[in-house]
Amino acid sequence: MPQIAMPPPLDAKPKPVVPQKGLTSGSTPYNGLFLILSALFVISCGVLASMFVGNEKTTLYVTLAAIAGAYMALNIGANDVANNVSPAFGSGALTMASAIIIAAIFEAAGALIAGGTVVSTISKSIIDASMISETRTFIYVMISALFAGALWLNMATWIGAPVSTTHSIVGAVLGGGIAAVGLDAVHWNVMSKIAASWVISPVLGGLLSAAFLSFIERVVFSQKDKMKASRKWVPILLGIMAGAFTMYLVMKGLKKIIRLDMITVSLLGVAAFIAVSLLTRPLIRRASQNLENRRRGVNALFTIPLIFATALLSFAHGANDVANAIGPLSAVASAAQSDTIATKAAIPLWIMAIGAVGIVIGLVLFGAKLIRRVGKHLTRLDQTRAYCICLSAAITVIAASALGLPVSSTHIAIGAVFGIGFYREHVTNNRRKKPKKEEKRRKRRLVRRKELLTIASAWIITVPSAAVLAAIIFTAINMFTSA
Repeated sequence: MPQIAMPPPLDAKPKPVVPQKGLTSGSTPYNGLFLILSALFVISCGVLASMFVGNEKTTLYVTLAAIAGAYMALNIGANDVANNVSPAFGSGALTMASAIIIAAIFEAAGALIAGGTVVSTISKSIIDASMISETRTFIYVMISALFAGALWLNMATWIGAPVSTTHSIVGAVLGGGIAAVGLDAVHWNVMSKIAASWVISPVLGGLLSAAFLSFIERVVFSQKDKMKASRKWVPILLGIMAGAFTMYLVMKGLKKIIRLDMITVSLLGVAAFIAVSLLTRPLIRRASQNLENRRRGVNALFTIPLIFATALLSFAHGANDVANAIGPLSAVASAAQSDTIATKAAIPLWIMAIGAVGIVIGLVLFGAKLIRRVGKHLTRLDQTRAYCICLSAAITVIAASALGLPVSSTHIAIGAVFGIGFYREHVTNNRRKKPKKEEKRRKRRLVRRKELLTIASAWIITVPSAAVLAAIIFTAINMFTSA
C-alpha cells in the first residue's frame, strides 16, 4: 500500500490551512501570471475561431462566441471540477498536485473521447427556438448566455462557492431568451423540474452518504477486531463502488458514444460488483496484515479506490459538462455558417479542443481554491468518509437518471459532504455523557455553518443571477448593433 498522511483523531482540533508554495497556492504573484495566461488562452481561441469561419460577415460573431466559450470553459475548470477531486484530497488520499494532475488528464479525456459529436443548441430545451425568428437574434442569445454563465461562475469561484455550471448556463439561456422574445418562449415545466433539483440533489446525496457511513461504522469501526471486519466487508464495499461506477460511466460518461437499456446497464453493474468483490478479497487480506487495528488502518484500504473514483468522476464530468461551454459556441458557429437555427449542432474538433483545453487550464490555474475549500473547510474527511461521498454521488446520479429527475452532480457531491458532517455531529453529540443538572452540555459542531450558508445562498441565486446578467448583455449587444 502507498504511504499516505494519516487523518487526525476524531477529537483533534482542526489545524489552520497553510497555503502551500507553488502554482496551486493562490498567492498574489502567481495570480497575476495566471490572469495573463488565461487572457492569452481566451484571445488565442478568438483568433483560432476567426480562421475557421469563411463568411466575413459572421466572423465577428463566431470570434466573440469563441472568446466567451473559452472563458466559460476556464470557469468550469476553476469551479465545478473541485467536486470530483475534493473528497480524495480532503481525506489525504491525494495531494493537491496529484489531484489536479489526475483530474486534468481525465477531464480532458472525457471531453475529447466521450464529449460527443453533436450538441443541443438550446440548453436543456428551456427556450422554444421556433419563437426566435431571426438568426442574428439567436446568435446574440447564445453569446449573451456564454458570457453571463461564465461571469456568474467567476463570481462564485471568487467568493468560494461551488455551484452548478449546468444551472449557470440554463439560467443564462433563460435570461437571454426572455430578453429576446419574452416570457412565452420559456418551457416553465422544464424550469420547475430544474428548480426542484436544488432541493432534491443535496438532500439525496446527504442522506445516502450518511447511510453508507452509518453502515460502515456499525459493521467495521464498532468491531473490536477492525481488521477482521475489514477483510469481510471492504471487498463488498469496493464491489458496490465498482458496480455503481460502471453504471455511472455507461449512463453518464459514455452516453454520447453508446446507449444501452437499463437492464443491460444493471447487468454490467452486477458483473462489476461480483468481479471486484472476488478479486479484491485476497488483496485486502494481505494488505490488512500489515495495518494496525485502528481507524487509520481501515482508512488506508480505501486510498487506491478513491484515486480510481476521482479519475472516473473526472472523466464523466468532462464528457458531460464540456457541453456547457461548447454547446452555445457550436450553436453560433452553425447558425453563422448556415444562416438557420437548428436544435442540434455538430461539434467541430477546434470547438471541442477549446472546451477540453479550457477546462484543464482553468483547473490547473484556479482550481486549487475550491478543491481546498470543499475538501478541508466544510467538515473533516478521512478516506472512509470520502468513499461514502463518491459512492453516494454516483448512485444518486444513477437513480435520478433512471427516474428522469434533473439533478445536479455538484449539488449531490456538496450535499454528500454536508451529510457526512451532520451525521458525525449527530452521533458525536449523542454519544457524549450527559452533564450534571447544574451543567449545560455544549453541543459540538462538526459542520461549518458559515460555509453552508454561503454555498446554499449561491445555489439559490445561480439561475436568476445568470438570467439577469444574460438579459443585460443581450440588451447591450442588441442596442450596440442596432445603433
